[in-house]
Amino acid sequence: MTVISSTSIPALKTTTSTAAPSGNDAASQMARITQQIVKLTQQLKEIADGNGSAEEKQKQAEMIQEQITMLEAQLAQLQNQQAEKAQEKQEASVTAIANVNKPSDEHQIDIYV
Repeated sequence: MTVISSTSIPALKTTTSTAAPSGNDAASQMARITQQIVKLTQQLKEIADGNGSAEEKQKQAEMIQEQITMLEAQLAQLQNQQAEKAQEKQEASVTAIANVNKPSDEHQIDIYV
């Protein structure tokens, strides 16, 4: 039995790219939303170190948290849409395969022996 220790697995590091993904397909939209969430999370961390009263920091943190929540909802919606499309494709391919050898009135062959 192999035991994997936490020291053998490098820590995952979230990096943001300055180049935003282009296109309007679901994958690029999801990547843009994920980048926005990472940026907002970083801003949320910076608020604690910033200047200002505790009340101001709390208001800023709440606003950023609301934005993150909305972006997470959008991300979940896109993931659901993608899953539905994949399911529709799978069902269509299963239907196409099931109808390959299905005789119909238009496709009959008369065989005389």
